[in-house]
Amino acid sequence: MRRVSKRSSAGGAWKIAAVAAIAAAVYIGYQRIEGGATAGSVDLQAEAAILVDASTGDVLYAKNADEPLPPASMSKMMTEILVLDGIHEGTIKWNDKVTATGYAAQVPGARMGLSVGDVITVRELFDAMTVYSANDAAVALAEHIGGSEETFVQRMNMRAERIGLSPGAVFGNASGLSRADIAPYAGAAAEKDSLLTAEDTAKLAGYLIGKYPEVLDVTSRSSVKVPTSQQALAATNWMLKDKPFAYPGNDGLKTGYTPNAGYCFTGTAKRDGKRLISVVMGASSKEARFTETMALYDMGFEVEKRTIAAAVGK
Repeated sequence: MRRVSKRSSAGGAWKIAAVAAIAAAVYIGYQRIEGGATAGSVDLQAEAAILVDASTGDVLYAKNADEPLPPASMSKMMTEILVLDGIHEGTIKWNDKVTATGYAAQVPGARMGLSVGDVITVRELFDAMTVYSANDAAVALAEHIGGSEETFVQRMNMRAERIGLSPGAVFGNASGLSRADIAPYAGAAAEKDSLLTAEDTAKLAGYLIGKYPEVLDVTSRSSVKVPTSQQALAATNWMLKDKPFAYPGNDGLKTGYTPNAGYCFTGTAKRDGKRLISVVMGASSKEARFTETMALYDMGFEVEKRTIAAAVGK
């Protein structure tokens, strides 16, 4: 049985310190402090969760937030970071041509439909991975950048250390699938399963959108068109505009699901200059990961309303 604990204002406070860096990027790192903002309690059924005010760094809600769990495709946020690193450093370009290998063409789960020998651009792969969570796109990008998924995974874990994720953070592959899912395929990095805490995942999301805010132009898209499909691939984020759980201000970020991980979602929403980052891990259904995120958002933005009202009253 997994340990169950809750941390909110009633059980201690955590803070994320926002640090200015080159090009006004914001890198989010955790720091334990005394006291903190008060927040109402939300009774979530998910295995782990966290809600962060990205503007002030306050953690408004946490449940099992320091327990390493399978993140499923939320780990693709690290793949996105390494792609964007390459773009900004000039080692890869958006219009670079990538040839799909047998592994990319066979990897299971959500797919954009690559076949062996397909030639497609980094841009098309990135958009399919980010919007539709395409595993074949993630593998193709990893192999293009690292030469192999195994080498790419080494870079993922080195980057995790540089960002300051917890010692228990492990990236096993580029897609977030379990190692059992990919072990049969030649070229797969199937030595370890990926593990992240909810805190790690929120920190990863904060780093991604802080250093590369342009990623929100992609994560806010409701669909993506790719040459391998006759129709647009719909975004897996159902909290975007015109989606079943549309939430005002939501513009990302990453869903995830495997049988071991359950249903997961890292979300972000912005209202009146205030940005929240949420993580829900191990929800019971595809819908529950969004309804529980919605409950966190409602609480987080209401906390800000009360804070403003109190300041005006003074």
